[in-house]
Amino acid sequence: MKLLGVTSCPSGVAHTYMAAEALEIAAKNKGWDVKIETQGSIGVENEITKDDLINADVVILTKDIAIKNEERFKGMKIIRLPITDAVKKAPQIMDKIKSMLNK
Repeated sequence: MKLLGVTSCPSGVAHTYMAAEALEIAAKNKGWDVKIETQGSIGVENEITKDDLINADVVILTKDIAIKNEERFKGMKIIRLPITDAVKKAPQIMDKIKSMLNK
């Protein structure tokens, strides 16, 4: 499983990075390949590249504010969720993704 994600919050500070970390840990605990881009107050970090998009199974996007360059995910399976869910419910989100993709 290859998971990509982009996290961003209205203030671009703590929750952006907390969500990225929580999603990375939860995905790695499943044994998945994961890369999370952050769009915080200091700009874009860990940017998802065209090579990253190859063979990605699903993309998680936080929906509290607009994600920059979202068009690069066109045609992909996208899950949108509030930033607080990414921080607090990352393991449950991974379980839902697994069951969704196994159908």
